[in-house]
Amino acid sequence: MLQRILKRHLAPQFERWKQSDRSILGWAVLTGFFAGLLAVLLKRTVFGLHEGMFGLGRWVGGAWVLGLGPLFGLLATRYVIRHWLNGEHPGPGVPSILHAMSQRRGRIKRIWMFSPLITSALSVGLGGSGGLEAPSLQAAAAVGSEIGRQTKRTFKRRMLLIGCAAAASLAALFKAPVAAIIFAVEVIMIDLTAASLVPLLLASLTALITAELFLGDQNVLSTPVLENFELSRLPLYLLLGLVCAVGSVVFSKVYLGASHAVLKMRTPRIRIWVAGAVVGAAVVFFPSLYGEGYDVVNGLFDGHSTLLAGDMTMNQMDPQGWWLIGFLLLAWILKPILTGMTVGAGGVAGIFAPAIFCGALLGYVYSLGLEQIFGTEVLPVGNAVLAGIGGMLAGVLHAPLTAILLAAEVSGGYALFVPVMLTSAISFQIAKWWVRHSIYTQELAERGELLTHDKDHSVLTLMKLKDEIEYDHEVVQPHWTLGQMIPIIERSVHSLFPVLDEKGVLLGVVDLQEIREIMFDRELYDEIKVHEFMSLPQGVLDSQTKMEKVMSEFERTEAWYLPVQTKGVFVGFVSRTRLFNTYRKWLQESSLN
Repeated sequence: MLQRILKRHLAPQFERWKQSDRSILGWAVLTGFFAGLLAVLLKRTVFGLHEGMFGLGRWVGGAWVLGLGPLFGLLATRYVIRHWLNGEHPGPGVPSILHAMSQRRGRIKRIWMFSPLITSALSVGLGGSGGLEAPSLQAAAAVGSEIGRQTKRTFKRRMLLIGCAAAASLAALFKAPVAAIIFAVEVIMIDLTAASLVPLLLASLTALITAELFLGDQNVLSTPVLENFELSRLPLYLLLGLVCAVGSVVFSKVYLGASHAVLKMRTPRIRIWVAGAVVGAAVVFFPSLYGEGYDVVNGLFDGHSTLLAGDMTMNQMDPQGWWLIGFLLLAWILKPILTGMTVGAGGVAGIFAPAIFCGALLGYVYSLGLEQIFGTEVLPVGNAVLAGIGGMLAGVLHAPLTAILLAAEVSGGYALFVPVMLTSAISFQIAKWWVRHSIYTQELAERGELLTHDKDHSVLTLMKLKDEIEYDHEVVQPHWTLGQMIPIIERSVHSLFPVLDEKGVLLGVVDLQEIREIMFDRELYDEIKVHEFMSLPQGVLDSQTKMEKVMSEFERTEAWYLPVQTKGVFVGFVSRTRLFNTYRKWLQESSLN
């Protein structure tokens, strides 16, 4: 009896609540909890693998053990993908999410809820160079998408839940909820309103609390008490911004170059063995390049380069001064190379941690270089490291606000807010002028599949030409007489008729408006043929044409209908009216208002 009452009365009410806008806050909290849990799980797993590998290296008594880790990690990753994940490689984390949002209406594959965690734990945990932020974010985004799918959410709500997942994942990893929200807005989402801000806040805070429960006070980045900003040092920070801009461009190009070089190799097996050997050899000489490198960053904050200068094979050298600077710059350039090779060989890793690593190292080298030139400490090392992180993140990710607020939150205050802001702003502006798109968005932008904060561009990206084609136009042939065409005209709901040859190639079009004068003259029914009164189309579209190009073609031709073909064969017409209606629909659908 009770079961019947519950099923009859409560179940429908719950179903209505589940799909209502009021429930989005509850789903945001749930998304934040799972995102935080996944981030903690990944971090704990990788930390355990790191400890195990370094412990084994100490026990055996040689860094060569660490050198085998990247190769084993890449081999294990490939095995898991082929035999456990049915060949479903997670791909690059953030670009995969952005692609799913623009091309799949925010529907992310369910397998991504766990596959990035397993594969990145093997790739990075066993020594491959890269970060865990992107894989963790990808898994969280898949959870957000799945919640949206199960609750039958519209595109704009799925987009909001994916944004909540992104913010939550980053908040759990860095314990920086404000920076996490800004990251979601800058990189993932295309719209932000006051109504959408509350779910983002709830998801971020929930993930932060979850991370605190499982990780305690443990932080990825731990900074000492840094010196306050002094106005006299302003020119030094401005120059550091320029240095970070150049460093960001070099980082991006080196990373992409290394990744593409590995991808060009003949087979996946060759890629793995070559990348594994190179990354492994680098780790033997530079054990501090193993994995993410946050231990090195935390050491640099304190003004110590011991984890780099004191690597196993360099203990006897004890480099100082310019030798130390050269040694550190070598480590700096190796990080994007190794990260690119790890990813290119099939490893699953992100660029967030490597960008932080290189930013911290660049700030440290900058401070050390000034000290060598002037004979005394001109810019405090910790301050330069923090500003370097902000500048590098802003330049590489094209996310200056995220960089600024992350630096502020991990340092425990806003004492260096001004210099970090200046460094990040300069680095971002120069890097964006040099490299238009970030590593996350470059390939998507080249394919015309990138959603941006430009609302018009984003709506056109969401629209697909194949969805707007009208396939039901009656076809006529050029040798037909006008009389043969009349029955076609009588049963058609359209006023436009394609003229095709026997192979389906478009020869022209017949517009009723243009033949109205002869259409009622029965004397011409058997005398005049279609090819005599058809007209050439004002333009022809390919079915793969991007919507921005379609709109440009309509504007150029001033036509109301344009024919569409695939591989030279006619498939249908697309109308200006239908495109306008679809545009309005997607404009409403993608707005978070």
